[in-house]
Amino acid sequence: MGNNTGDKRAYLSSLILDLYLSKSLEKVVFSKPADKNEIKSTLTPKNISGKGILQLETFSKDNKAYHKNISDNFESEIYALIGLYFQINVISTSGNCQYMRSKSGKETLIDAEKVRKSLLSGSFAERSDEGNDKVKKYILSGNETFLKGLGISDANGRVHDKMQSKYRQINRFIEHIKAIENELPKDSINIYDLCCGKSYLSFAVYHYFVNVLKIRTYMVCVDLKSDVIDYCKTVAKKVGFSGMNFICADVSKYQPERKPDLVISLHACDIATDMVLDKACENGAKVILSTPCCHHELNKKIDCKELEFVTRHSMLRQKMCDALTDAMRILKLESKGYSVDAVELIDPEDTPKNIMIRAIKKENPDKTAMEKSSLEYERVEKFLMGENKYGN
Repeated sequence: MGNNTGDKRAYLSSLILDLYLSKSLEKVVFSKPADKNEIKSTLTPKNISGKGILQLETFSKDNKAYHKNISDNFESEIYALIGLYFQINVISTSGNCQYMRSKSGKETLIDAEKVRKSLLSGSFAERSDEGNDKVKKYILSGNETFLKGLGISDANGRVHDKMQSKYRQINRFIEHIKAIENELPKDSINIYDLCCGKSYLSFAVYHYFVNVLKIRTYMVCVDLKSDVIDYCKTVAKKVGFSGMNFICADVSKYQPERKPDLVISLHACDIATDMVLDKACENGAKVILSTPCCHHELNKKIDCKELEFVTRHSMLRQKMCDALTDAMRILKLESKGYSVDAVELIDPEDTPKNIMIRAIKKENPDKTAMEKSSLEYERVEKFLMGENKYGN
């Protein structure tokens, strides 16, 4: 529930400081900046030369990252930062909370009191302070040829600062692939990336199956943008990924030449995700890994009196529609005989578009359960939109 404290900005800055001093704070993510030249900022506790600081990392739209170390006047610095952003997510071992401010100045503080109560109770684990020399072990080292070809790392295998987030995302996605690899063929595999964009994940997945698992791999990446496809073709040729094929086509009209074993899709915009899921189901894909992007369709069409107490608030309406859209997608996949769940793609600090739908085709799906999911989908659709059908 929301917090009714009078000065929400001061309350939040005080809470963040208390979390930091108690060694409960993990990170603060500042998004929706007032400065249109920025993308977001993160505030993370660090330990440098034995001294505790808060390190601010700001990402700009010109692909640069700026760092600032805060070593004193913590609360006033945090208070000033809050005023520069319209959304702030606080992540701690005492729990998570969120601050939102509308353009009209209306503030909402969610779960802050719950976090403070947990902090005061002392029932939390202390974080391990990070020093600058702490290195996380990743599946990909940065020295892989395709990472250099994509401009993620330099000739020496050092990941560029501006590409650190993408590098973490790629490694995390490979971890998701590892989790489902036993569901896939072991000798030869057909993989499709639909709405592939610049194909960062495609190159990583191809590398993993060919160079790590040593599986014969046929991969097709499809996107509507011809310049993007031309770029990917050039990179694939440059790094010697001969089993990757790039096709400029409308995903809704594209027909795979081979039955897909694995279909992946990262941040296909709005109903493009539905096109990807429909295409994967239609062609009997064994495994589907899809991370949706924006969810505008339901937001435009929802017409439900019972939910008007939510829908009259634009920010809450959007968040609710995001969750409802993905839940409806899961129902639809279940009605097609898939076992489905929603998992976190990567840490929230790297992307707010962080839900991944993971679907695995059942060997002998229960027809009754499939029909139940189909009927439930229809009931939900009617409840939310009446005759104004989703996706039409």
